[in-house]
Amino acid sequence: MRAAVVPEAGADFEVVEREVPEPDPGEVRISVDACGICHSDVYAKEGTNPVVSYPRVPGHEVAGHVDAVGDAVDAWEVGDRVGVGWHGGHCSTCDQCRQGNFLQCENGEITGLSYDGGYAEYMTAPSEALAKIPESLDAAAAAPLLCAGVTTFNALRNSDANVGDLVAVQGVGGLGHLGIQYAHAAGFETAAISRTPEKESLAKELGADHFINAAETDAGQRLQELGGADVVLATAPSSDAISSIVSGIGVDGSVVVVGVPGEPVEVSAQQLVQNRGAVEGWASGHARDSQDTLEFSSLRDIAPEIETYPLEDVEEAYGQMIENEARFRAVLEL
Repeated sequence: MRAAVVPEAGADFEVVEREVPEPDPGEVRISVDACGICHSDVYAKEGTNPVVSYPRVPGHEVAGHVDAVGDAVDAWEVGDRVGVGWHGGHCSTCDQCRQGNFLQCENGEITGLSYDGGYAEYMTAPSEALAKIPESLDAAAAAPLLCAGVTTFNALRNSDANVGDLVAVQGVGGLGHLGIQYAHAAGFETAAISRTPEKESLAKELGADHFINAAETDAGQRLQELGGADVVLATAPSSDAISSIVSGIGVDGSVVVVGVPGEPVEVSAQQLVQNRGAVEGWASGHARDSQDTLEFSSLRDIAPEIETYPLEDVEEAYGQMIENEARFRAVLEL
């Protein structure tokens, strides 16, 4: 099989020939149809996560179908359409797993970091890490939903917002353009916040009821004029932008951070105390969360905007993502 390998931390990708892997007991082998390129793949590319060993095949937005099953696997059959996201498996025995918090598993694995991911024609994964992909979803469109999709969908459905509440999505990019669609489809009054006024028409097409140009308007003040946001989904990884939007939440409102900035976020404690507000974070989801995301996306015709590349162009595709030039998700088709 062909695979895009990072031979050592910080090295360029090498597209090489490898033996097709055999699934261990409890694993399945996936024939990969498409794999999204996520900014978190930088952990594998640059070696900034201690769980990574080299050589490593990145990729945790994997869409494909079951090609073989290992011993003791009865939940999946050859031919099933499946996906694997960031959550690459859990132990089922630690305290967090016993409480159902599989994403916080103390021994959890990360697809493309703990083991080889989807920048290859085949990969293996623990059976509990798989999500079923609806037949209506194209593989290339489904792939980003296994990270960017589940992150925004899951953050919103686990927030305190109710139908009709004001939900603002900060950033109209790889995460934000999906967050807008999910917020609209879930029945929230949806505001899109961006410093790029050219994105207004797209935001409205995706379902935004309001567009706030943060380059010319105090976004927090504008949200207060709209009644105060019950939830601000912070998708753009900018500490300053996140800090500036806290003033826009209403009573009992919250800023939910899903796009992680490199610098600390400064928050006024007085603001939070006055309106019982909160700044919190949300991370992805486990396999059932991914499947819920895929099913809801199929039901409501929600899809990412993608650019597709062959495996041989992995360096270009990764570069487009790093430089924020992809609109809005880069996907390898295999």
